[in-house]
Amino acid sequence: MNTAAQREKSIRHGHPSTLHIWWARRPLAVARAVLFAQLINDPGYQRELGFGVNKKDAERKREYLFQIIQDMVKWENTNNEKVLNRAREAIRESWRETCHLNRHHPQSAELFDPDKLPAFHDPFAGGGSIPLEAQRLGLEAYASDLNPVAVMINKAMIEIPPKFRGQKPVGPLPKEEKEQKVVEDWAGAKGLAEDVRRYGYWMQAEAYKRIGHLYPKVKITSEMTTDRPDLKAYEGQELTVIAWLWARTVKSPNPAYSHVDVPLVRSFVLAKREGKQSWIEPIISDSEYRFKVRIGKQPADAMAGTVERTGATCIMSQSVIPLKYIRSEAKSGRMRYKLMAVVAKGLKDRVYLSPSREIEKISLNAIPQNVPESYMPEKALGFRVQGYGMIKHRDLFTSRQLVALTTFSDLIHDVREYVLSDAKAAGMEDGELDLNQGGSGARAYADAISVYLSFAVDKGANYWSSLCSWDLGRGTVTNTFGRQALPMVWDFAEANAFSKSTGSFLIGIAQIAKVLNRFPTNSDAYSFQGDAQTQDITHNKVVSTDPPYYDNIGYADLSDFFYIWMRRSLRPIFSDLFATMAVPKSEELIATPFRHSSKKKAEEFFMDGMTQAIQNISMKSHPLFPITVYYAFRQSDITEQGTGNTGWETFLEAVVRSGFAIIGTWPMRTEDTGKLKKTVNALASSIVLVCRKRIIKNDTISRRDFQRQLRDKMPEALETMIGKANIAPVDLAQSAIGPGMAIFSEYEAVINQDGSRMSVHDALILINRSITDYLSPESGNFDSDTQFCSSWFEQHGWSKGPFGEADTLSRAKGTSVDGIKESGVLESGGGKVRLLKWLEYEFVCDTMKSILPP
Repeated sequence: MNTAAQREKSIRHGHPSTLHIWWARRPLAVARAVLFAQLINDPGYQRELGFGVNKKDAERKREYLFQIIQDMVKWENTNNEKVLNRAREAIRESWRETCHLNRHHPQSAELFDPDKLPAFHDPFAGGGSIPLEAQRLGLEAYASDLNPVAVMINKAMIEIPPKFRGQKPVGPLPKEEKEQKVVEDWAGAKGLAEDVRRYGYWMQAEAYKRIGHLYPKVKITSEMTTDRPDLKAYEGQELTVIAWLWARTVKSPNPAYSHVDVPLVRSFVLAKREGKQSWIEPIISDSEYRFKVRIGKQPADAMAGTVERTGATCIMSQSVIPLKYIRSEAKSGRMRYKLMAVVAKGLKDRVYLSPSREIEKISLNAIPQNVPESYMPEKALGFRVQGYGMIKHRDLFTSRQLVALTTFSDLIHDVREYVLSDAKAAGMEDGELDLNQGGSGARAYADAISVYLSFAVDKGANYWSSLCSWDLGRGTVTNTFGRQALPMVWDFAEANAFSKSTGSFLIGIAQIAKVLNRFPTNSDAYSFQGDAQTQDITHNKVVSTDPPYYDNIGYADLSDFFYIWMRRSLRPIFSDLFATMAVPKSEELIATPFRHSSKKKAEEFFMDGMTQAIQNISMKSHPLFPITVYYAFRQSDITEQGTGNTGWETFLEAVVRSGFAIIGTWPMRTEDTGKLKKTVNALASSIVLVCRKRIIKNDTISRRDFQRQLRDKMPEALETMIGKANIAPVDLAQSAIGPGMAIFSEYEAVINQDGSRMSVHDALILINRSITDYLSPESGNFDSDTQFCSSWFEQHGWSKGPFGEADTLSRAKGTSVDGIKESGVLESGGGKVRLLKWLEYEFVCDTMKSILPP
């Protein structure tokens, strides 16, 4: 599972992540495997008889089930019907057994119908990975989320494709394509996907008629080839622009150059691949400057850039420009942008060209109309742009980008009528119900095509903002959301919406059509807007869910970036869903102090809301099946008592308070840390909590009795994990928390000696201590940080190890990587962690070092 999940992170073609961006989406492989295990009875125990079956038979059956998991988590088997049918049959067999064992249950007719699998629900559906995999495994899937963007993503993934399975395309082929002579296979959603492609081409052609003059080709003249022999092959030709590269500017604070717009450039390098290097040279004459593209490696004495984290340098006077001044200018509306270079498509590679005033004026003279005037929050998780005068969403785009987005968005209304007419002509029934009302006729089909085309516009927004950079290695435009944040970007890349390169409209259409082809259509599914705290959809359904991660991601604030365009296109179809000007935020379950005035109030809001949401799930979910809950957040907190994981502990506290017993905690490495920036440490694993409704044996238990039960029960659990389950050492500490939390959460409360209720934080310390007592009896009295260092040293010595492993281990030990780093004994960065040797400690003074032997 770990291998498949990490591999999946690098897959783009045909993956749901290419349908529409969502932050921290769970890998399909993990979601599929967890659901399968959640639905299957363990072969080693007969519930009816109350004793174990033949161990050898049980082991053979268990290995068969494990093999199913190993096969179905592979990406190439995502739609392998032979593999999936084995999994579906195992689920049905287990369900029939369950129904037989519960045939005398007073609600057997409602809860245990052997001919119908239980339905599934994810109340925090987000990016839709889990409902999609429930549908793929044959369950009727329900997805709900408070966020309208998430609701639409789930509709596009699980609800719409089954409605139109087997539907032949109704739209005309693009003019440049010939009619196919052979009969096509339109099984599943292939016909729907083909129509998205066809109408996408029509949309692009129509948009070009309206605004194509803003995206002209570049003609290579003889003058341009004078000092650029590499351009000789293109002389007289018109090249398609891939991107325009811009630099933001502010007026120089130096009085002598106050008329100069100083460029704020991170790097003047354009391409750094060996043999393909090019760079920009600022040429200064008198009191002006211009940019000139040079071919070859940038000389060591050339200007590297003009802006750093602390401020900038005036290109004319070399005087320092403080960051405070830049912010002041930007907030006053005096930040502009200047064209640095043009990137065009060559015969085999990119062609980098110097800018001209004519090319620059075309963009600057674009006049957008009827642009959304929505405001961004004053402060939000991951947002930095407001400090530079960008207070509205429109401020994130250039004028030409706004013209493109409004044009493409408004064209969706025209396309809808076009599709409706073609669908009727092709013989589809008109149908009185539209898509939002559950229809499946021509009207609903036109709505469905509109949904996917609106996603293409959103993909455009992701590549058509002034927060996109130029990738020096790959030679492509990067998207706005390289991570879940809106950071400031000084020199940005503007993609050509009408090229056939990264960031163009047709590339987005192709990606959507390809992933739509891969969506399952074997069972119906539904997506609704709903608050997890109050929704009723969960009733008697299997639940697996991936809730918000404390204060890591501000989904609602981030989603507004797409919502404003989606609302413009789809409000006539989904009037209720897009009734508000922005994504609902007041009830969003994240612990952001920006909305709740303080960290403490934010934590209380998260705790109360998450407790209510999980309690709602506990009360309404199917009584037989365990609940699985994902947690993939790393939140360090340093307190007077030491270091801990505030988000992790708060989340566990909410689960326990809701009435669940936690019976398992399984770490799964679901992220690809190979591409992390050197300054970024990102979570490299998810924790899957396995929960059951708590059946309270006693109201309370004393701290002493809790410790006694840990001593009695933990050794057997650990022996099973080490001897039979083959748990990796780095995962063992986290996995072993499950049996300990099962004891803790079995009771209403564990009472301390002073009469207070034991917190999850204290319980984790005791559980971890019992694990350490078993694995390393001599270190049982060490504090959490020391226990981490001891375990880490056993695995890695003084060598570097993956940050994800360190994060998982530290969380299991009741501490955090950041906290241990703060204590001065650990180095962390670039996705790697290393224990410091004693001589590297800051508190070892030079005098002591000088007298120590080498």
